[in-house]
Amino acid sequence: MKIPISVLVVIYKSNRDVLLIERADRAGFWQSVTGSLDALDEDFALAAAREVFEETGIAVNQLPQGALRSMHHHIEYEIYPEWRFRYVPGVTKNVEHWFALEVPDNTSVQLAPREHVAYEWLPFAAAAKKCFSPSNGEAIMKLFSAT
Repeated sequence: MKIPISVLVVIYKSNRDVLLIERADRAGFWQSVTGSLDALDEDFALAAAREVFEETGIAVNQLPQGALRSMHHHIEYEIYPEWRFRYVPGVTKNVEHWFALEVPDNTSVQLAPREHVAYEWLPFAAAAKKCFSPSNGEAIMKLFSAT
């Protein structure tokens, strides 16, 4: 069963283009990298780095120190009813911790085909609008309103 604590990682380039990935289980559902903790005591930054590698093939430990940073923000949201079967019965909310990851402009992406089927680099405002999750769009806009 999944732990209802997760990370969201907004991956972006120096020109402020943001990486979005399309879910394999929901056509047209575009998002940033997301994923649940593997253990209750897993460090959020380590979970973020793990999810980035699993979903995009980008190895955070090979990027400059400080490329991955906490946005010092978390939200609680209602888990979509069709995805609640992944959690212990009765769990309806998830707490998501936001991160940002700046990658080199020539970064290549290798999707995990069971999870995602396509990716796009978009200007941040267009990326925020394309996200199926309003909070994902908010995370993108919050990142670039602070820079």
